[in-house]
Amino acid sequence: MSKDSNSTTVSNSAPGAVVNEQQWNAITQAIAGLNRDQLTWVSGYAAGMAAAQGGAVAPSLQASPVSAGDAPTLTILYGSQTGNAKALAHECQAKAEGAGYNSKLVSMADYKARNLKSETHVAVFVSTHGEGDAPDDAIELHEYVASKKAPKLANTKYGVVSLGDSSYEFFCQTGKDFDERLSKLGATAVIDRLDCDVDYEAEAEAWLNSFIDSLKEDFTASAAPAVAAQTGVAVAGAPAQTYTKKAPYTASLIESQKITGRDSIKDIRHVEISLEDSGITYKPGDALGVWFKNAPSLVNDLIALLSLDENAEVVVAESAMTLKEALTSKLELTLSYPNFIKAYQAATGSEGLAALMEDKAQLRTYMADRQIIDIVRDHVGSISAQQLVDALRPLTPRLYSIASSQADVEDEVHLTVAHVDYEAFGERHQGGASGYLCEYLEENGEVEVFVENNDNFRLPADPNTPVIMVGPGTGIAPFRSFMQERDVQEAEGKNWLFFGNPHFTQDFLYQVEWQGYVKEGLLDKITLAFSRDQEEKVYVQHRLLENGKEVFEWLEQGAHFYVCGDAMHMAKDVEEALIKIVQEHGGKSEAEAKSYVVELRKAKRYQKDVY
Repeated sequence: MSKDSNSTTVSNSAPGAVVNEQQWNAITQAIAGLNRDQLTWVSGYAAGMAAAQGGAVAPSLQASPVSAGDAPTLTILYGSQTGNAKALAHECQAKAEGAGYNSKLVSMADYKARNLKSETHVAVFVSTHGEGDAPDDAIELHEYVASKKAPKLANTKYGVVSLGDSSYEFFCQTGKDFDERLSKLGATAVIDRLDCDVDYEAEAEAWLNSFIDSLKEDFTASAAPAVAAQTGVAVAGAPAQTYTKKAPYTASLIESQKITGRDSIKDIRHVEISLEDSGITYKPGDALGVWFKNAPSLVNDLIALLSLDENAEVVVAESAMTLKEALTSKLELTLSYPNFIKAYQAATGSEGLAALMEDKAQLRTYMADRQIIDIVRDHVGSISAQQLVDALRPLTPRLYSIASSQADVEDEVHLTVAHVDYEAFGERHQGGASGYLCEYLEENGEVEVFVENNDNFRLPADPNTPVIMVGPGTGIAPFRSFMQERDVQEAEGKNWLFFGNPHFTQDFLYQVEWQGYVKEGLLDKITLAFSRDQEEKVYVQHRLLENGKEVFEWLEQGAHFYVCGDAMHMAKDVEEALIKIVQEHGGKSEAEAKSYVVELRKAKRYQKDVY
């Protein structure tokens, strides 16, 4: 996530301007994404509070009247699964406000689709996950623009930024869908759609600048200066920043403890990281971004295979460094992707890779089972250090659902990490981030982290509301944070957990904690699905169907329904089970049951954190 830039400094001499670092972080996170009118209201509200307490108000904090006149408004819509699209939407608003444009920033989940016909200028930022699926908060709008209900948009100008991963078949499909449909509805693209791979920052920055520049003629030059430029405060003794993807916090590892049994087929770790003195705050449902380093053995093996000099100087993102440093901390080695194969083949002249590239389906099957080093082993060739660096894409952080409530653990953050560690092609393979957290990072070792807010996965505002949580495997993580939070809150709402894994004796994650919550009465029901403890495999969706009558009763009582885990299979199977439950126990047709589930999602009573 890129740091929002809606702030400048105000004189330190203003009475009451001394704010500590934790307060500053809380303030900047709270106002992130507010539009001009909202920021004006907040600054006025703060001024009123200061006046009520008898303090003088700094002149530069008093809201200036804004007269937008007939100026158009740029509506910035985002659909984000992990937060990247949302972050770019925030950057777009900051640039729009900086240019003096009226703008409003809206999650697609909160946007009234019928308002689309009234929009004059729209910016769309949307990610794609799974098999070309729209993120949860974009589903309804995505379906609406593809439906017969969608209005003609002859008076609308737009731009689309789509985010995805080129290692997947349906790269950036959701953004492509929006672009195609808006165009067919008569809207005019003022700039070509940008399809972002995992390394998108530079391209996105250039696109945003071009997009904002392309709107100059349409937006009045006489609009009042953006109030966003008047809302910052210079903080005595604290940096004016929050920690982000681009500016992470250097934390320290407290422990990485295995929580599966000795004979388990899975190696799952409970990881604790210290955030002491950082001022970082997070909520149950948020994710932690982790910047990692590639395993030394992996780096050394790759350099040796290609007969390169580890001390050779290379340039990565305009910075000079040794090849070993670049491969260790700057470049992606554990995921494979088509662009690497294309660049590596061009540099080495490999005939085998050239033949493989002619069949896209075969190429994707080949990549699915291999890391970068496997491709190199299969097709060793001559390549320079700089050519290798240029062929690789930048390393990107991994996001982990947070497994703790800050109200309970205070200056710590906990994760539940599946250590990817397996044998393939006669060699050991590990995941990049999971190997780093579970094996290579020593106790008290430094790790760069940042919080990725997820407002689409939140506990109900009312602690008396019942919740149903479905989290097999490491999908249990956010529900551990939910229960810690509700325990601290002394919440009265009922809680029901569905959890699954292969074996009861080896894979019941946090078993003692869950049993303790049951004994205390905080966890009303726990329903388990250990798939390999009987001849016929049983999964969480089967347990949902078995308990369908009571599940529907809870929903009718206002329960919120949460799912965390695998997006490709589990989450889809759970949704199908949920629809069957509503159909059978609600006496509804299949179409009515699907509409019921859609309404749950619209009301934010059905939320998913999937990957």
